[in-house]
Amino acid sequence: MSGIRGQVLNKVPEVTAAFWAIKLLSTTVGETGADHLAVNAGLGAATTTAITAVLLAGALALQMRQRRYVPWIYWLTVVLVSVVGTQVTDILTDKLGVSLFVSTGVFACALAAVFAAWFATEGTLSIHAIVTRRREGFYWLAILLTFALGTAAGDLATEALGLGFNLGVLIFGTVLAALALARGVGANPVLTFWLAYIVTRPLGASLGDLLSQAREYGGLGFGTAQTSLVFLAVIVALVATLSLVPPTREPEGRRGA
Repeated sequence: MSGIRGQVLNKVPEVTAAFWAIKLLSTTVGETGADHLAVNAGLGAATTTAITAVLLAGALALQMRQRRYVPWIYWLTVVLVSVVGTQVTDILTDKLGVSLFVSTGVFACALAAVFAAWFATEGTLSIHAIVTRRREGFYWLAILLTFALGTAAGDLATEALGLGFNLGVLIFGTVLAALALARGVGANPVLTFWLAYIVTRPLGASLGDLLSQAREYGGLGFGTAQTSLVFLAVIVALVATLSLVPPTREPEGRRGA
């Protein structure tokens, strides 16, 4: 069976500088895009969540049907996961009155449970071995929870603890740099990857709020629509560039991350 899996193309991209750039941009779009649809466009949190959840379900179905990594499908799914993850946390906080301390803890425990089940079932959390539908299911559930957890943790830091957008960008950016340094000196690649994946969410959200929010709220006042469109344009350009690169085969167990 392992020999058959080794011939299947990995369903997720290489972890490169382009990967982290698009991931960060996607998290920013998730923050500013959700805010624009729910607030500026007047759809409200519930309607925005319902619409984007349906779109996410369609994107996930399309992603799961592929036999290899297709850049535009994968990153469309990530952007939609970012929006839905943001909305889930916002609804819990703003509509249901759930404390950010509570939601952060609950999402952290839920993510830990998914990782535990994933490892117990598959024996690995490596993203270089997403070669079965079951592993891909674990992968996308973990991705959704990282966005929800990152949103809650980011809001907890910048709003509930009063750090603000500028300090939030500085703190989360420093943590991400520290994780990159730790990976470079031999830290566990799987652990550092998933921690970095979580941290890019509050970093991207803080950056999005800094750029889009009005100056009286500590932002630069570019607006949610303009910020979302510019970042989406950059994502499209990067994904289009990646689409020109031929896919590579990723045999199971080839890498540790």
